[in-house]
Amino acid sequence: MILHLGDPDRHFWLVRSVARVMGISLGEALLQGAMEQDACRRMIDRCRTCAVVRACHDWLAESSGRADAPPPGCVISTDLNRLKCMTRSKGAH
Repeated sequence: MILHLGDPDRHFWLVRSVARVMGISLGEALLQGAMEQDACRRMIDRCRTCAVVRACHDWLAESSGRADAPPPGCVISTDLNRLKCMTRSKGAH
């Protein structure tokens, strides 16, 4: 099976933007140790395989700047939700 991979820069910004809307700072997650650089890279690579990129852009455009969950159909939703829980629990200490 051959997967089409989207532009790495575009998907870096999509991941960062969706995370930000969910209240996650990828930079802080890396600094806090909630995520390793390789895990971040893998998350971006999985995002690059997503078939609903247009819906993601629309979701970001329509969001009010805050959301509890990633857009429907997000291929990295499990990672983002786990990261959200981890960064909240680390920030609470």
